[in-house]
Amino acid sequence: MNKIIILGGGESGVGSAILAQAKGFDVFLSDNGPLQEKYKQELDQYNIPYEEKGHTEDLILAATEIIKSPGIPNYVPLVQQAIAKGIPILSEMEFAKRYTSAKMICITGSNGKTTTTSLIYYILKSAGLNVGLGGNIGRSFARQVAEESFDYYVLELSSFQLENMYSFKADIAILLNITPDHLDRYDHDMQKYVDAKMRIAQNQTEHDALIFWEEDPVVSKEIKKLTSSGRRYTFAEYKTGNAIAYSEDNKIIINTPKSTFVMEQDLLALEGTHNLYNSLASGITAKLLDITDENLRQSLSDFKGVEHRLEKVAKVRGIQFVNDSKATNVNSCWYALQSIKTKVVLILGGTDKGNDYTEIEQLVKDKARALVYLGADNSKLHKFFDSKVARTEDTASMKEAVEKAYTLAEEGDTVLLSPCCASFDLFKNYEDRGIQFKECVRKL
Repeated sequence: MNKIIILGGGESGVGSAILAQAKGFDVFLSDNGPLQEKYKQELDQYNIPYEEKGHTEDLILAATEIIKSPGIPNYVPLVQQAIAKGIPILSEMEFAKRYTSAKMICITGSNGKTTTTSLIYYILKSAGLNVGLGGNIGRSFARQVAEESFDYYVLELSSFQLENMYSFKADIAILLNITPDHLDRYDHDMQKYVDAKMRIAQNQTEHDALIFWEEDPVVSKEIKKLTSSGRRYTFAEYKTGNAIAYSEDNKIIINTPKSTFVMEQDLLALEGTHNLYNSLASGITAKLLDITDENLRQSLSDFKGVEHRLEKVAKVRGIQFVNDSKATNVNSCWYALQSIKTKVVLILGGTDKGNDYTEIEQLVKDKARALVYLGADNSKLHKFFDSKVARTEDTASMKEAVEKAYTLAEEGDTVLLSPCCASFDLFKNYEDRGIQFKECVRKL
């Protein structure tokens, strides 16, 4: 019997294990760290054997195939040993796709992918389609393939997930943008990161669609190298080049082969230029799937947005607090600063992924009343920003950061948590960071 080893015991790994067992494989799950209690209970419930806090190498290297969680880089020694032995290393997406004929709508990009994925899912679900949401968001795709029967999947795909996808094909692929991120994972080589992102378009035929931002300098260069033959649809802020979706005279216009969709821009639920792009990409997708104008207009105007992404938390004595904890790279913070019209007290810092802060330098000079650093090591932030803003403060906890920011802000200002960094130095993840921020704000 084929032996499938699952590396990593989070949502992705446990979902893969459940699917592998359902398909009759001999399954074993191994995690280098401790497993969450809820996942242990699930594995026990399905009688799936597992180990935690270390890997038994002989067992793992006896696998027919290894399904690797996206958080584990391909360069770790155990994965390298498996590759040397000729054992195929797959992502959860690659494995689960074998067992579903549902249409795949896949979204990637350095920024905006969670919002766009959530919005597309919301549009399709509101229109009555039988649709699942997965990938880098929500419940594992593999778990859903094992337990549900959907006609469509809307999948958010990170570069880490795309790395080990080979025969997988997106029926509709959406590539929002590519800016430097996770460079610590890619030997600080931007091209390696770009190559991972561009895999979103692999294996596409002329029956498939590739949607991308017309003006993204990286994407437009890479598109020219593509060998896959998906039909191309582009969006832009204003009518330019080949863009079929854009804004004009305070309206958004989406021209697809079958129709033209027009909507007042003021009615869009999501604000800011970056969210215009997310709405346009979602609108193209909806029209390619024959969603009615009425349904699309309704969904674009009443979508509630994503937690931890430019989320307005509360106003305290005339100071607006905004939770943008999901901004784990510099470009996300750039979007946040650009969309806020008031003076800002910016909370930033965390685990630096090889960040270049010059991208936000001018916006910080123009808009920041003060910076509050929140990280275990803020030396890089001090070195870059201290000479450029009037006030900077060091903090070591969210409570301290929120209180300092509140003191520094003036009536009419915005206190923005948009960290530019990963959260693993002081928090479990960006969600934990955002939740703590909201709790501290509500206690002011």
